[in-house]
Amino acid sequence: MPTQASSGIWVIALVTAGSARAVMPEPGPTGARGSDVVVVVVRTIGTHGNQARGALGGVRRSPPGRSRSSTSTLAIKATYGYQKEGAGYGYSEVKGLNALFAIISTPLSAPLIVATRLRKGSTYSPRGASQLVADALATAGRAGASGLITMRADSTYYVHDVIAAARRSGARFSVTARMDKAVSRTITQIPEDGWVPIKYARAIYDEDEQRWVSDAQVAEITFTAFTSRRTSEHITARLIVRRVKRLNPKSAPTGQGELFSIWRHHAVFTDSREQMLDAEATHRDHAIVEQTFSDLKAGALAHMPSSSFAANSAWTVVAAIAFNLTRATGTLTSKFHAKATTATIRAQLITVPGRIARSARKLRLHLPQRWPWEHHWNAMFTAAYGPARPAT
Repeated sequence: MPTQASSGIWVIALVTAGSARAVMPEPGPTGARGSDVVVVVVRTIGTHGNQARGALGGVRRSPPGRSRSSTSTLAIKATYGYQKEGAGYGYSEVKGLNALFAIISTPLSAPLIVATRLRKGSTYSPRGASQLVADALATAGRAGASGLITMRADSTYYVHDVIAAARRSGARFSVTARMDKAVSRTITQIPEDGWVPIKYARAIYDEDEQRWVSDAQVAEITFTAFTSRRTSEHITARLIVRRVKRLNPKSAPTGQGELFSIWRHHAVFTDSREQMLDAEATHRDHAIVEQTFSDLKAGALAHMPSSSFAANSAWTVVAAIAFNLTRATGTLTSKFHAKATTATIRAQLITVPGRIARSARKLRLHLPQRWPWEHHWNAMFTAAYGPARPAT
């Protein structure tokens, strides 16, 4: 698998740049266990991986005035058998490991992974998320993201520590609010004439209703969250609410009209300065992470290769680095490949048939003459290394 091959190359390069002695200790009674050695590898890869991701972030920056978005989310990687360390059942009731990712993107470019954490399957979902957000925003800054940065997350991260971490780092936040009593009570205070009807250019699929939604109503109200904490930790911002009619044809005969409308609400807690409809649309765009998960699971994260939790942690970090390198390859190639899936990039630009020949103390790479993506590959090579020298 090309992604795994790329991952292997970068494990060697990054480990060598860090502490080779820690990775491969000299023979003798060192007193270190194998798991201790792997933990050192994870820390070394993580440190230099941030530097590599920071360099890649500048490959495709958005123009002045455009916002950058950092999205925090998690994925459950199903595992099988009884020998996988850390595997357990979490909120999804799927046995596996819990991977936490922070992804940065702009309106003009595909996403990059800027931080990763692999956790036990039974872990509390927001655990460690505040530190991950801080690390991700710091990496985004080193990558040259100097414009407006918004941290987006789903309701799993509707907790004080995560939002406070974003604010301390100078970013704005946009987090799906859980429908607790305080949020529900605030929604009832929105006047009926405060709702603005909207119609989506592209319908949105509603998982709960199992149908496509093309129209809705949006309103906003000021809301203070986390009032159970001390006063200095209260956060006051905007509560933007989208409501759609709840349809339940099973409970009403065909043709019978409704006595009154029943609505289902989706609330977003944000301090964005955008207009209400723009802020609501920006938050919905955090679904871009699903494509990132799809790419990862089609590549290095198709499985967790080891029974050791520390080794799988290193594998997750290296998978993120390989994903970013593949993304950088596509960005250097063409506009099409800049947003193509990593599987497409691997098939068209990485798994190229070729033959290496040695002549006159020189190595020559012979590539196919009628390769369909010859010009794209040449554009990538030229961008990375400069124009190729003609064969003599």
